[in-house]
Amino acid sequence: MSVSKKELEFNKNDDAMRLKISALKRELEQIYEGGGKKRIEKLHTKGKLTARERIDLLLDKDTERFEVGAIAGYGMYKEHGGCPAGGVVTVIGYVSGKQCIVVANDATVKAGAWFPITGKKNLRAQEIAMENKLPIIYLVDSAGVYLPMQDEIFPDKEHFGRIFRNNAVMSSMGIVQIAAVMGSCVAGGAYLPIMSDESLIVNKTGTIFLAGSYLVKAAIGESIDNETLGGATTHTEISGVCDYKTESDEDCLATIRDLMDKVGNSETAGFDRKDTILPKRNPKDIYGIMPEDRSKPYNVKEIIECIVDDSVYTEYKADYGQSIVCAYARIDGWSVGIVANQREIVKNAKGEMQFGGVIYSDSADKSARFIMNCNQKNIPLVFLQDVTGFMVGSKSEHGGIIKDGAKMVGAMANSVVPKFTIIMGNSYGAGNYAMCGKAYDPRLIVAWPTAELAVMSGNAAAKVLLQIEVASLKSKGEEITPQREKELYDSIKNRYDEQTSPYYAASRIWTDAIIDPAETRNVVSLGIEMANHKKAEKAYNVGVIQV
Repeated sequence: MSVSKKELEFNKNDDAMRLKISALKRELEQIYEGGGKKRIEKLHTKGKLTARERIDLLLDKDTERFEVGAIAGYGMYKEHGGCPAGGVVTVIGYVSGKQCIVVANDATVKAGAWFPITGKKNLRAQEIAMENKLPIIYLVDSAGVYLPMQDEIFPDKEHFGRIFRNNAVMSSMGIVQIAAVMGSCVAGGAYLPIMSDESLIVNKTGTIFLAGSYLVKAAIGESIDNETLGGATTHTEISGVCDYKTESDEDCLATIRDLMDKVGNSETAGFDRKDTILPKRNPKDIYGIMPEDRSKPYNVKEIIECIVDDSVYTEYKADYGQSIVCAYARIDGWSVGIVANQREIVKNAKGEMQFGGVIYSDSADKSARFIMNCNQKNIPLVFLQDVTGFMVGSKSEHGGIIKDGAKMVGAMANSVVPKFTIIMGNSYGAGNYAMCGKAYDPRLIVAWPTAELAVMSGNAAAKVLLQIEVASLKSKGEEITPQREKELYDSIKNRYDEQTSPYYAASRIWTDAIIDPAETRNVVSLGIEMANHKKAEKAYNVGVIQV
């Protein structure tokens, strides 16, 4: 039997995606080792578990979990020896049947010291807890601020001190906070466990103090050892700083599980859920549907069929604004509204061709109305991004593309139902904003290995920057040969391509994770369950919108 051109293209795409997923897994395996095997062994000789071992013991066995920010710090701080996973492990999972977010310092990475990205990752974890009224558990084992970079982590609004402000705010919101001191907890960091609802400390390995023994000696001349100064006995029998003294990491984690077992249930946001039905189409078909060549078109409806229950959806305004697909569906039983960029070239009602991945006035208008409907009906929103931006040119400008784009952004930005963003492919310019990029508060935002985030594509940016560079060099009297021009172009494009990589975005926590596309259903489902812990605090109001 002969193989069709479409089947060949599918197989080629499938191979390319599987290679990207394999590369992702290799990178993650290395990240999971933290500071390396020798430092892990050193930790074990002290009777301590690693951050990931602690989380594995704490979470319920054989339950769904999602790691936030595993790629944080990737390729960063090379002059300081690197910072795998940002020096802290953050996981959404279940403890005694209760969904929680767990934040565990990785003591194998610079003794758990805080780099700038560590602070950003901790703040993201607290943001998730506050947005979803999700209990948060801190497993503390940190040497405090990484002093060589203190100016980038200490004083600003989005720096280290914001953590403790959030502790206080979360307490006022009724969000459960439990902290376990399982190693060092020094200086300003000492406030985190004590500003939590309850705190535990491990005997002989956990210590809390504003200043360690060396600094105490230097400051006031007092000679004292760290255990007497701020160990478990001191803080559970003398100071009363901690609530529970435990004898080992295992004992400490078991006590946290017991505490979580007693936490009562709160009201839900009331998102609709029915029994899950697996998609008729294999989720791994996405591998073959998604083109290896990012400029090639594909039908996003085929992607949706791989993600939604029973591969069934109800499309809203199917024949209008076709460069965006809006549809009602279910994902793992949860009712959702999907807003997805269509990458096929389509004809509008006037017979005009519309380019795939571009947002036109009619599609922006349709999306705004659909988003409003989902808020009216209390349906969470899922954005499937593969967007190059809004349509440009005199026809679009005269037709009010800015006005219609603003309408879509306004409807989306003011949404009170939770939003989840999947960056499948391109995520360029204002298209990133309109399709709920990180700046617009998605509850979770994840990327596929095929994702690219930037103001524009590497090719387009290189052409623009090349013109500027060539003009500058010519003004200085330099002759630009075709070979020299190509060298300049390649240099600019390679630099720009590196910055559009999904790893570059994830390392800076512009996205929460890079995921296998086949895991999209699980991530969205876990996210909606998380969001269901908290009702909207206000009614939906889009403010002033030009019509």
